[in-house]
Amino acid sequence: MSEDFYDVLGVSRDASAEDIKRAYRKKAAKYHPDVSDDPDAEEKFKKIQKAKKVLTDEESRQAYDRLGHDRFEQAEKHGFDAGAGGAGGMGGDPFGGMGGMGGGLGDLFEQVFGGGGRGRDRPRKGRDLRTTLRIDLEEAYEGVEKAVTIERPETCETCDGTGHPPSAEAQTCPECQGRGQVTQVQQTPLGRVQQTTTCRRCEGEGTLYSETCDDCRGEGYVRREAKLSVEVPEGIRDGQTLRMEGEGAPSPNGGPYGDLLIDVAVADHEAFERDGDDLRYRLALSFPQAVFGDTVEVPTLDGAAEFEVPGGTQSGETFRLEGKGMPRLRRRGHGDLYVKVQVVTPEQLNAEQREALEAFAEAGGEEIEVEQGFFERLKSSF
Repeated sequence: MSEDFYDVLGVSRDASAEDIKRAYRKKAAKYHPDVSDDPDAEEKFKKIQKAKKVLTDEESRQAYDRLGHDRFEQAEKHGFDAGAGGAGGMGGDPFGGMGGMGGGLGDLFEQVFGGGGRGRDRPRKGRDLRTTLRIDLEEAYEGVEKAVTIERPETCETCDGTGHPPSAEAQTCPECQGRGQVTQVQQTPLGRVQQTTTCRRCEGEGTLYSETCDDCRGEGYVRREAKLSVEVPEGIRDGQTLRMEGEGAPSPNGGPYGDLLIDVAVADHEAFERDGDDLRYRLALSFPQAVFGDTVEVPTLDGAAEFEVPGGTQSGETFRLEGKGMPRLRRRGHGDLYVKVQVVTPEQLNAEQREALEAFAEAGGEEIEVEQGFFERLKSSF
């Protein structure tokens, strides 16, 4: 189980509080120490509880998104309140970046744990986005190219991401004198620390503008629908994730784009049950086929296949067709197809069939009236 709180709960970084609570209830039911057989259930349950606690508190979640998992854990370890008051002025950065940093312990960690300097000038990767792609079992067998549509933030073309039109008048920020950062001295649990933070007024640019862009309202980005084509490899399983690099959200300060994570959901099949790379299929056989044996045809995902049913086959017996299962993802070969036989007792018989079965019963030494339950007894024996 990943350390990242979002991965622990199996939710995207855009998940709502209700989505997080639903995911928590599902995971908690699976890993509660009182009901789970997992040897690491107690440890996993504690991680699930902590993830839910942090991500359902708005301020703690903002601090977690801002600092990242490792620095957030360091903050708690050293006794800092990384949530309420420790996050500083978060702003509303849609890219998951630093936003407008307004001081506080969050900014202190930029200093103490490798931050410092002018944070907005350091290119940071944009936020990853997540979506779900639904395919059927045949598509998972063959591999397929699918179209996905997502809504994502993109750089505003009108202002080229600056947040202001080219005609806007510029003036030096009076609060930081154009440096884009201000220096403060604070008394902290670690002692007296000189702290350099991004200027709140100009958000680190050092310049103020007389106008904001009408299209993006000064944010520098707009949300647009994007249609992408994704290659789904053959053999992919339900719940696996594909990554499209550079198709996520843009960086807030010129860094690389984030990635698009595509969770694949493979639909159940009406005929086959999937078990890893293997497939399972139920085959109905008549009583004579089971008794005398027969060459039968069974469906596969690559056309029909024949195999020999030996005489005396019992209901519930399973046969293996090697290499007739799913392709092994990014490996050579296929899984197997397991065919489970079910002997079917006819519900209606003509006179000739009744006579033959009555003779069969008598030949076996059974004194049975056919009309008085022979077929019911025959059926129950299988």
